[in-house]
Amino acid sequence: MKLQQLRYIVEVVNHQLNVSLTAMNLYTSQPVISKQVKMLEDELGIKIFSRNGKHLTSITPTGKRIVQIARDILYQIESIKLISDKHKWVDKGTLYVVTTYTQSRYILPNVIKNFIKKYPNISLHIHQGSPKQIATSVLKGYADFAIATESFHLYDDLLMFPCHHWSQSIIVPKNHNLANKKNITLEELSDYPLVTYTFGFAGRSELDKAFNRLGLHPKIVFTATNSDIIKTYVRLGLGVGIIANMAIEKKLDSDLVKISTNDIFKVNTTKLGFLKTTFLRTYMYDFISFFSSHLTKNIIDRALSLSSKKDIENIFKKFLLPSF
Repeated sequence: MKLQQLRYIVEVVNHQLNVSLTAMNLYTSQPVISKQVKMLEDELGIKIFSRNGKHLTSITPTGKRIVQIARDILYQIESIKLISDKHKWVDKGTLYVVTTYTQSRYILPNVIKNFIKKYPNISLHIHQGSPKQIATSVLKGYADFAIATESFHLYDDLLMFPCHHWSQSIIVPKNHNLANKKNITLEELSDYPLVTYTFGFAGRSELDKAFNRLGLHPKIVFTATNSDIIKTYVRLGLGVGIIANMAIEKKLDSDLVKISTNDIFKVNTTKLGFLKTTFLRTYMYDFISFFSSHLTKNIIDRALSLSSKKDIENIFKKFLLPSF
């Protein structure tokens, strides 16, 4: 069994079983990869992939377990290299973070400002994506950290640390019928056309659940992943806006009226996650603590030493998370 063979099977899975694309990205040929995969299967005496002729069609149940172990091995090897680099290049490296528009637009700017001030030689990359894209990026090793607020079932293979709470707010123009109300019920809200997030983004699932619990059917007329776009269409009179409270800025949004939703929608929690096999360098610990001050190196290391997700969750029950 060769290390290169393990790398090949992992990359084949990463490229949706497309051997040609895998070869192109690894700067080798398709026959080389096919041959090495077959040699590994012959040595192990099992099939990692199912085939239709020469084409790979799926990964076998046993193959899934082997690929996961191969990923862990490759991550551990990368960690050995990183330990060496940590001592040779104390203040150099890269950090890839993938998150949503709302987090990158309203929460991360101050975090990034503090980070680059302390680590000017670290190459920091912030990417935006859907919950599925965020999870996939970290699971496949394309990103180090995932920052997520929705669809946490997608992150079951990551260690997820709660960072802060946040709530939704209703926004309307100053001349709107609801502008003078301090509170509003879901029944009242369901009478108006709504402008809010696309499903899977920024707490949208909790919004839908709240309506469903009362058997109500919201009139959602426009959705977007971008809070600024939602505000634009609210200003045009398309409907009542429901957006993350953090996305409302006093000066820039002074023409809009904000109405609290604390009585009708549950509070959302933003979490930061990574693979347990990730080797955390000093600047990575610091990025996490810049993002959420209660996540100190000691707390993170303590969580990493635990095997049960329930035990990890219990660590954070005593923390009072900041709210936005």
